[in-house]
Amino acid sequence: MVVPAPAPLSSTDIGAVRKLEDAVATVVRGKPEAIRAAVVTLLSRGHLLIEDIPGVGKTTLARALAGALGGTFRRIQFTSDLLPSDIVGVSIYDQSGKVFELKKGPIFANVVLADEINRTTPRTQSALLEAMSEGQDSIDDTTHTLDSPFMVIATQNPAEHYGTYPLPESQMDRFLLRISLGYPAKSVERELLRERAGGDPVGKLSPVVDLAAVRTLQDGVETIRVDDALLDYAMSIIEETRRHPGISVGVSTRGVLAWYRAAQAAALCGGRDFVVPDDLKLLAVPCLAHRLVLAQAHDSLGRARTDSERVVAEIVSRVSVPT
Repeated sequence: MVVPAPAPLSSTDIGAVRKLEDAVATVVRGKPEAIRAAVVTLLSRGHLLIEDIPGVGKTTLARALAGALGGTFRRIQFTSDLLPSDIVGVSIYDQSGKVFELKKGPIFANVVLADEINRTTPRTQSALLEAMSEGQDSIDDTTHTLDSPFMVIATQNPAEHYGTYPLPESQMDRFLLRISLGYPAKSVERELLRERAGGDPVGKLSPVVDLAAVRTLQDGVETIRVDDALLDYAMSIIEETRRHPGISVGVSTRGVLAWYRAAQAAALCGGRDFVVPDDLKLLAVPCLAHRLVLAQAHDSLGRARTDSERVVAEIVSRVSVPT
């Protein structure tokens, strides 16, 4: 059976990306790079990790994206006593019908916010692995397909905060991008103080694109052209991560594929049907840094993140860009 190639994207499709970003920007002020990263992740069929201190808008970004999509949204507050069944669901025996009935967990939604994911144990963190990798979940002896589109947006507090469990490398590698938000500019924060007196703006956000349009855009990402010279450029950077003296484990093949797909999605968001070097360069740090295992151990998540991002930026700066 021959699978038909996705149809070329139209101006209407590109307009849907603009509408989505503009809608989220009405709530998440002064953070266009973070909004673009979230949309790139969505269109790449990936998942986003937002790592920052509490209270800078991580949860708001996730809620705003879900509200602009018009799909289903579930929030999971990760705590030390959370169980895997609290995420994926559980089969309960119905005595009247003498059958087991599945009570689906919050993972069965279009956008799932895994809030403070590193506050729960590795066993519960791993309950997300199959869903994030395969778009499905196995409960008892049955495999259940998740909704489409499906995206996990996880927030993570720095490890210096009390009661946190670092995510294992296998879990980190499932996230397409890792970003941080930081404090807003003073002028933006002042406006937020003024506007929030009228209530939560996320609740007033109306859907601007439907799920069918998102699926079309996701299919369209696969049609974005990548020149062979850019493939060689990307592989040069990847090879550097695998022989750098400060890195004990370089970027995996999964990481290379994720970077490739993210660059295609970034080109689409930019209104192009081809990738340019800047698509790869701008995504190198958020897409690759969290996949590295540094040779030197770090006593905090924040320092490890800073060093890994610095190493990736240094590698990118000295690899020649194709002309």
